[in-house]
Amino acid sequence: MKEYVVGIDIGGTNSVFGFVDNKGNCIHKDSIETQLFTNPVEFVATISEKIQKQLVNLPDTIIKGIGIGAPNGNFYNGTIEFAPNLKWKGIVNLTKMFIKHFHTDVLLTNDANAAAIGEMIYGNAKGMKDFILITLGTGVGSGIVVNGKMVYGHDGFAGEIGHVIVYPEGRMCGCGRKGCLEAYCSAKGIKKTYLNFVSGEGKTNEVPEADITPHYIYEKAKLGDALALKTYEYTGNILGLALANSVAYTSPEAIFLFGGIANAGEMLFEPIRKSFEDNLLNIYKDKIKILPSRLKENDAAILGAASLIWNKISNESEK
Repeated sequence: MKEYVVGIDIGGTNSVFGFVDNKGNCIHKDSIETQLFTNPVEFVATISEKIQKQLVNLPDTIIKGIGIGAPNGNFYNGTIEFAPNLKWKGIVNLTKMFIKHFHTDVLLTNDANAAAIGEMIYGNAKGMKDFILITLGTGVGSGIVVNGKMVYGHDGFAGEIGHVIVYPEGRMCGCGRKGCLEAYCSAKGIKKTYLNFVSGEGKTNEVPEADITPHYIYEKAKLGDALALKTYEYTGNILGLALANSVAYTSPEAIFLFGGIANAGEMLFEPIRKSFEDNLLNIYKDKIKILPSRLKENDAAILGAASLIWNKISNESEK
């Protein structure tokens, strides 16, 4: 019998799933539009039906469990709680809903935590016991691993580095506070920085504002555009400072950057590393690596979610 885990990544726009074996091979991927569902019960029923149909193509298969990565996911309770980018309001017990369809282990956590576990099992963090993974995308997420264990805190919501305040009374953040790291280093934050620089130079945008994305800024920077390069330097300085502060709490061996924004490579990594080292306490200097994630971006979210179950199985086998 072949053993698989179903990994599900729930996003504000789309949710993707796939079947993942213990070596990180992902097959039979599919997706549904999250935003079409105002009722989580209907969402779970629809995605469960799709999973059941895919199982027909996998004879002699055992599903060892279902792992779910979701915004505002609480590992302890198996709930999604007050997620601002989902239409489901309040506290949603998603794991209980999936168990009714599959009668197997179902684990759920924050999407960045899931990515960190995926990095530990399949990526560059393999063999590391202390590291931080930062996701740079629509928001800024983080997963913190200490002594080989994910840090969840007393309530399941530890590790919100994206919401440390870097500028008191700074930009308004989607969380309702001002000056959060996410307001500067997310996709929206980078776009705002670039537009501020363009406006400050008295220039006009070459394309409609709606078409200015991190990828657009990246392409401009590759061509040597001074304002695009300045955007990466500004962003890197802020992120490097925030990461240097985070080191004082856990002293990680490495910090991994994941997500589309991190694909800018050295244009972003170089100013991050400089700011990072400049702001580190002396006892930490030249000890901590800042590295790109090795997870395949197309499969990373699914792998991270599936890793919740494979990690549990691995821990149980060691007891």
